[in-house]
Amino acid sequence: MGADMAKPQSKLKGDDVKRLSKQTYFTEKEIKQWHKGFVRDCPNGMLTEIGFQKIYKQFFPQGDPSDFAAYVFKVFDENKDGAIEFHEFIKALSITSRGNLDEKLQWAFKLYDLDGDGFISRQEMESIVSSINRMVGDSVRLSDEDNSPEKRVERIFAMMDKNNDEQLTLEEFKEGAKADPSIVHALSLYEGLAT
Repeated sequence: MGADMAKPQSKLKGDDVKRLSKQTYFTEKEIKQWHKGFVRDCPNGMLTEIGFQKIYKQFFPQGDPSDFAAYVFKVFDENKDGAIEFHEFIKALSITSRGNLDEKLQWAFKLYDLDGDGFISRQEMESIVSSINRMVGDSVRLSDEDNSPEKRVERIFAMMDKNNDEQLTLEEFKEGAKADPSIVHALSLYEGLAT
């Protein structure tokens, strides 16, 4: 990425539009439309974590989305500067909304791997699952086998943790998710929540 993309900007240059179109699943016209909305909502060209949480609160007024929004924010904020610039936003949106299954699972893995060590621990997964439960509040009814974060994580780890080392690698995560659609569903209550 060029230095121009790293700076907040309210105007998107033609070569930036072309580059983002090549790097995403969006057309140049769609990128311009998304950028217009992004700048309207974030005139300085940067979306803060507080602003990101406010967006989630609009969609989940019955719950507390602050923790989940913070986790998603960290994945969107690729350069870890504490703000989401438009290029980070559009790339993450492209994967979560139009990416193929492998891309979505890799994105989800980053979300669940809170410490970025390349593994998902039970604690990390319980943190995400608990945050999803707090976010959706009572609006989603869970089956008896998934009615607590611990039960859901136990079921997911029983399915995915092939070598029983109490952590999931990216490959275990992807294979397990592909092998059981109900696991994908259990993991991805965030599906569409990040978009």
